[in-house]
Amino acid sequence: MRLKTMQEIIPVGTRHAVPAGTGTSNSRFSFLVWSSSQSAPASCHRSALTLAFFCLLLALPTLALPPASPTKSLQIYFIDVEGGQATLFVTPEGQSLLIDTGWPGNNNRDADRIVAAAHDAGINKIDFVLITHYHDDHVGGAPQLAAKIPIGTFIDHGENRETSDATTQKDWLAYKQLLATGKYKHIIAKPGDILPIQGIRVEVISSDGTLIEKALPGAGQPNPDCANSAPSLADKTENPRSLGTLITFGKLKILDLGDLTAEKEHELMCPLNKIATVDIYIASHHGFNQSGSAVLVHAVAPRVAIVDNGAKKGGSPSALDIIRSSPNLAALWQLHFSEEAGPAHNTALEFIANSPGPDAANYLKLAANPDGAFAVFNSRTKQSQQYAALPPR
Repeated sequence: MRLKTMQEIIPVGTRHAVPAGTGTSNSRFSFLVWSSSQSAPASCHRSALTLAFFCLLLALPTLALPPASPTKSLQIYFIDVEGGQATLFVTPEGQSLLIDTGWPGNNNRDADRIVAAAHDAGINKIDFVLITHYHDDHVGGAPQLAAKIPIGTFIDHGENRETSDATTQKDWLAYKQLLATGKYKHIIAKPGDILPIQGIRVEVISSDGTLIEKALPGAGQPNPDCANSAPSLADKTENPRSLGTLITFGKLKILDLGDLTAEKEHELMCPLNKIATVDIYIASHHGFNQSGSAVLVHAVAPRVAIVDNGAKKGGSPSALDIIRSSPNLAALWQLHFSEEAGPAHNTALEFIANSPGPDAANYLKLAANPDGAFAVFNSRTKQSQQYAALPPR
C-alpha cells in the first residue's frame, strides 16, 4: 500500500495555496480564489520587480506555492483494517498515539498498514498504543505490530472481563504476554485521567465500565434526547468496558469511545450532557447498531463523523441514519461502503475510502490546525475536503 504524502493532502493546482498569515484567515487551509485561467489581481502588475516575480509564481500552476509545512498540524490516519480499528495520531511535536491495532493473522496485513501510515507521517516508532478493549479487531494485532515497529507505552483499562469467550481470552493472554516481556511501559487508565501525550490533551471518559462522574468544562446542559432514551440490557462483553477518550488539539475536539454500548452512552449523557459538543466523532463500534445512539450522537453534535467500518462489519443502517440526522453535521465519512446499509443509508461515494470491490486498503487522513480548521483527505479519490475554523463557542 502506498500512503500519500502531506503535500498531496491539499492539492495545489488551479487553487493556489496561501501560506499562513498571508491570506484573509489564520487557517493554513485558506486559498486565493482565482484560478490559472483568470487574470491575477491588479496588485500583481505593480512595477516592483520582486513583487512582479512573486505574482508570476502565483499565476503559474506549475510553480504554485506548496502547502505550509505539516509540522504545525495534527495528523490523524484512519487506517483500513477491514472493520477493526487502528487510528494513528501524530502531534506537531512528533509524539504519536495509536488507538487499537486491528486484527491478528491475515499475513501481518494490519500491522503492515499501520507501519506504512507511521512512516508516511515521518515517524519510526509509536510512543503510545491505547487498547480500547480486548476484542479480536482491537487488540489482536498488537503482537504483530510490536514485532515491526518500536513501541514506548501501552495503555488499557486493566484486566479482561470477558473470560468466557475463547477468542477474547486468547487475545488478552497474547497481549498480557507482550506486556510481560518488560519492554514496554504500561498505564492502566481511569476516567478523568489525562494521558501523558505531548501536543494533545487526551482525557479518559470511560474505562472498565466506569465513566466520568462530573460534566467537563463547558458541558452539563440538559439533554433533550434523554426523554426518548431508555437504558438497554446490560452487555456482559468487553464492549462496555471500552477505554474512551476526548482528544483536544487547540480548539479542535475529537471523541473516540471505542465500542462503548448504548447503555453506557445513556449513563454518560443523561440527564445531563457531560461532554458538550465536539468537532470530530469517531463513530462508536464501527457504526454498529448496539452503539451510537441518538442520546450521544445528537448531543455531541459533531461537524464530521468518521466510521471505521468494513464492507460486512459495522455501518448498520440505523446507526448511520442517526449520525446523518445529527445537528451540525457537515459530512459523514466511511472507510468502506456498507453492504448492509446499501445505497439508501451509506454516505455519498466521494466520502467513502473503499468502494465495493477488491480490497484496496484505502484510508482517510485528517490534518488539523490548532485554530480548529481541518481537512479530510480520501486516498481513493485523491481529494481533500476543507472545514474552516468556527467562531469561539
